[in-house]
Amino acid sequence: MKMVLDNFLFSAIFMLLLSIVSASDAEYNLKNPNSEQERLLSTMIGIQGIVYCKSRSKLTPLQGAVARITCEGVDEYGYETESLSILSCATDEKGYFIATISPYEVKDQNRRFRNCKAFLELSPTEDCDVPTDDNKGISGAPLASFQLLHDKNIKLFTVGPFFFVPEQEAKSIPDDGY
Repeated sequence: MKMVLDNFLFSAIFMLLLSIVSASDAEYNLKNPNSEQERLLSTMIGIQGIVYCKSRSKLTPLQGAVARITCEGVDEYGYETESLSILSCATDEKGYFIATISPYEVKDQNRRFRNCKAFLELSPTEDCDVPTDDNKGISGAPLASFQLLHDKNIKLFTVGPFFFVPEQEAKSIPDDGY
């Protein structure tokens, strides 16, 4: 009886550790979902955020800005493949953007994506067109946790907010940030 209990306990701990390791690996398999819940939901992912113009202490939503989403591609054996890069729709009057990746956009059904990041791509105005690295707008904001929107069948990630600044203010910021 003790041996059965020990084996059960070992199996339970092993499965718990395996699920933790699996959950921490941010891979997005757009064609072949792993869990039953993912199969029932669509594997479409969405990335949303807000872009502002930051001038002195004033924040203004930046209409017409664009973000870029880039993901590393890996094949079924874990080897690097072609990466994926898409642009968001232009931000609305509130500075809000959204980008979506549909499983039907992916050619290779065995390809997965990992290490997806969002970047500032384009400002619509010359008055406020220098991107900042606040919230990793230049270096890339990783897609971490998501919300499942059951009614829309989408995994929705949120990044940012991101900021552009006027050129004269960007020049006044020292390289070391102080």
